[in-house]
Amino acid sequence: MTTEWIKDPAARKDYTVDWADFLDGDTISAVAWTVPAGLTTYSSSNSATAATVWLSGGTAGNDYLVTCQVTTAGGRIDQRSFTILCREQ
Repeated sequence: MTTEWIKDPAARKDYTVDWADFLDGDTISAVAWTVPAGLTTYSSSNSATAATVWLSGGTAGNDYLVTCQVTTAGGRIDQRSFTILCREQ
């Protein structure tokens, strides 16, 4: 099941994916975000166990699938996605 978040088209918000359970003691060494057209990546960052992206834009009524791919220091690669439900609030 994909996580869903509601975002107003005028909002600029941060969204975080927590990778701690997947890492099992490993750490994040690289993060790649896939953000569909219509949303804008304002900024992104990561810690040893979580990845964060700041998003703006979107069109009210549209849903956007955002994907976070991590590579770990130990060589693991995995990805998780979430849906942004763009709605006037």
